[in-house]
Amino acid sequence: MKRFLRDNGLSVGFGAMFLAALVGQAFAGQADFNDRQLSQGGPEVTLLQYLASSDFAVNVAENWQSEYLQFFLYVFATVWLVQRGSPESKPMDQIGTESDEQQEIGRYADEDSPKWAQAGGWRTAVFSRSLGIAMAVIFLLSWFAQSVAGLSVYNAEQIAELQDPVSWPAYLGVAEFWNRTLQNWQSELLAVGSLAVFSVYWRQRGSPDSKPVGTSHDTTEKSG
Repeated sequence: MKRFLRDNGLSVGFGAMFLAALVGQAFAGQADFNDRQLSQGGPEVTLLQYLASSDFAVNVAENWQSEYLQFFLYVFATVWLVQRGSPESKPMDQIGTESDEQQEIGRYADEDSPKWAQAGGWRTAVFSRSLGIAMAVIFLLSWFAQSVAGLSVYNAEQIAELQDPVSWPAYLGVAEFWNRTLQNWQSELLAVGSLAVFSVYWRQRGSPDSKPVGTSHDTTEKSG
């Protein structure tokens, strides 16, 4: 067990922190929801009822989709875009998808390489882009979940105000939906861009997201 925790400390640690934060959000969200219900003369809900509500779903999904959009864009953008001196960037001379030999695929793969890296053809093409594809799929699913849950919340408010509910396509054109969406996107993009630039000049000893403390500002340490 000790070896498992050591070898998987990053995923276990962040998984535990994620669950703790999600539980905290559930309780805080329920309390906030019930406060709003009381102020509007509505009934309070139990925790289980809140977890099954569109209010909880939209709050979770709108953050998930922005996070996975960040990773999707970053995975693809760093193939072609570089930042001199940043450990978040490839070296200047490795812009692009690189050669099969550099990527160790097809006839350049060795016997320990993943099977689809050795296979060639469409399987290697898909596997070569599998990380970005996974990020894109999760982003789209989260974005869809946010839009559906947001539609439910929006229509509930419309009915409470004696206005007509709207369809899903119509909701995608509502300012409230894009306000929820873009306020998350801009913060994620700012954070990623800031890390790429700050890591040129600042250091965090022992972190793989930082260059060694004594490395010159112009040196890009990571590749690919």
